[in-house]
Amino acid sequence: MRVEPIEIDEWESVLPDAGFEVFHAPAALEVLGEHVDGDLRLFAGYKGDQPVGLMPVVVAERLFSTLVFSPPPGLSVPRLGPVLMPQSPKRRKQEKVNRRFTEAVLEEIESDSPLELFRMICNTTYADPRPFRWQDFDLGTQFTYQLDLDDRDPDSVRKDFSKSLRRDVRDAEDLDVTVERGDRNDARAIYEQTRARYEEQGRNYPLSWAYVSDLVTSLLETDRARIYVARDSSGQFLTGITVLYSNDAAYFWQGGTRTVHDGVGLNSLLHWRIIEDIIDDPPRESVSTYDLMGANTERLCQYKSKFGAELVPYYVVESGGRTMSLAKKTYQALVR
Repeated sequence: MRVEPIEIDEWESVLPDAGFEVFHAPAALEVLGEHVDGDLRLFAGYKGDQPVGLMPVVVAERLFSTLVFSPPPGLSVPRLGPVLMPQSPKRRKQEKVNRRFTEAVLEEIESDSPLELFRMICNTTYADPRPFRWQDFDLGTQFTYQLDLDDRDPDSVRKDFSKSLRRDVRDAEDLDVTVERGDRNDARAIYEQTRARYEEQGRNYPLSWAYVSDLVTSLLETDRARIYVARDSSGQFLTGITVLYSNDAAYFWQGGTRTVHDGVGLNSLLHWRIIEDIIDDPPRESVSTYDLMGANTERLCQYKSKFGAELVPYYVVESGGRTMSLAKKTYQALVR
């Protein structure tokens, strides 16, 4: 197997039709490359002329260390990591491709250097991170909520909601409120509302509008984003959610700030409209899953679990030891 750096055009040509997340899409990677504090590098693994693996990383050179991240911190990219495309259905051959691709990518980015620091949050389709453990990396597990909507109708999905969630949706439907798809101006309103909520809680919101604007614009142009907004009877913006799309799934990305109108919360209605559209009018016909995120925060789990979604694991791979912890803190401070 050979692994080599490639440009975004080649990445687009070898990216498979399924099994990747929205930030693997060229339209998202190009924006990351413009805004990341470091050098975005794209690697492809080939067996002969056949592509068998892809891996995007960000390399940030510092005075005494080299930081390697996939995804980069500070840009609200939940997961990235490798995309594997083994040609054989046999488990033994799939594991061989995974092992050799991992070894070749790590050699290419020189992660065995004593000055090299590595952290990767894998996508949910990358189910076998053992080759990284065998290379002496630490391995952790995190979770997300994914609602499977394939071949389902809205009524059956709604029946699987908790009783309280169904009531929340009904109460919001009875309001003089409309939920519609918005545009870039509405994305700005969602951004400002989210940033204001962080400030109310005494937290710094790490995303700049320049980055959010570039990302949303690029993904809207390629049918990988939609803006959902709730408006009152006069058309006034109340709240909203920015949703991003891979070929397989919709991702709750930004917004959903707790908003009460006439004594009724609006978030459940927004999520319900997103779900209805995934079933009846998705931006891509292959989209059949809604990734609700929020499964690693106890406070959010109490709400997100009401949708009846599946709890799906994904993996975090990183260099071990105190040095890595200090480097992450330093890098995150630099990108804020």
